[in-house]
Amino acid sequence: MIYSRIETDEAIRRIGSVRLDCARFKGVGSAEESFAFLHVTDPMLPYSQQADALFQLLKHWMMERNSSQTSVFVRFFVSDASNQEADVAHRWQELGSKAALSIIQQPPMDGTKVAAWVYAVSGAQLHVSGPMVAARIGDYTHYWYTNNTLPMSDSLTQTGGILEAYEQALSAVKCNLPAHCVRTWFFVQNVDVNYHGVVVGRRENFARIGLTEKTHYIASTGIEGRSADPKALVKMDAYAVAGLQPNQQQYLYAPDYLNPTHEYGVTFERGVKVKYGDRGHLFISGTASINNKGEVVHVGDIRKQTERMWTNVEQLLMEGGASFNDVAQMFVYIRDVADYKVVNDLFEERFPMVPKIILLAPVCRPAWLIEMECVAVVKEENPGFAAF
Repeated sequence: MIYSRIETDEAIRRIGSVRLDCARFKGVGSAEESFAFLHVTDPMLPYSQQADALFQLLKHWMMERNSSQTSVFVRFFVSDASNQEADVAHRWQELGSKAALSIIQQPPMDGTKVAAWVYAVSGAQLHVSGPMVAARIGDYTHYWYTNNTLPMSDSLTQTGGILEAYEQALSAVKCNLPAHCVRTWFFVQNVDVNYHGVVVGRRENFARIGLTEKTHYIASTGIEGRSADPKALVKMDAYAVAGLQPNQQQYLYAPDYLNPTHEYGVTFERGVKVKYGDRGHLFISGTASINNKGEVVHVGDIRKQTERMWTNVEQLLMEGGASFNDVAQMFVYIRDVADYKVVNDLFEERFPMVPKIILLAPVCRPAWLIEMECVAVVKEENPGFAAF
């Protein structure tokens, strides 16, 4: 993994500081990937100026990378979706990019109002396929399904309907959820109240399509997050890949440290590795301070919960042949704003060069003060599969 920090240009510095942290991976003679976070560094600016600065840097970076890479996916994190979501969507539309767009209210914990995650790949050919953005890269087609809501009834009904719509979208491109979906994100408004409905709705949907503890589930994060529509209790993003062979996804468990999720009624995988001919992608699901009995560890202690969370993530990475040195980006979710400085200091001390973002987003159990997810890329040869 090659890490680099790109500074803002002079014009952007004049209207407000913005920083772009980027990790890049390139296999020998194959596609180069960039994983970037854009951070506004002056929280005293009003929203409009923060957004102006961020979009100027985003446009600058996309133009700079345009000759070699295509932006495939972007997620904006906003502090107030009701007042910012439409503006962010309009600004993105003005850039003219075909990349998949996700917008979620998860306030950046550095006190700013907007931040962004961008994923870009060389050689990607983008087109819209129904409700999905398709990125053709080599022998594979990557499908991003974003901003999906069903603002009706309760969170159980919304989750089931969202998943059914996703199945239909995949079927339209000759894919299906069990074989091709790699990763989902469920953003839940008022997670302490509505997460149970997501759990039941997902479990019922998976059982109907044949996903059980005897087969496999899907890597996922279920976390607090909301859209501008107050009736949308659940919002889902998903990522699938067409062209995968049946044994190309390796599910990660770390059983000495984590228990199977079905033991406490939820249906997701702790992590998944997608093996390509020239590399492996590891997607670690939302992971917290939990032991192999499904118990919350170190209740009330943010430092010890962070350390145990790191241990769990490290074990999942190791099972997939990776380490923290291979991590391209980290998402950190915390429940209590008072824990931000402690968490930020801990991550900066241990992972100063890894692109990351810390967000205000309560986890599905109140006793969990912190959760993280990450993406890692490892260089390896898997001759039975086509290169990425």
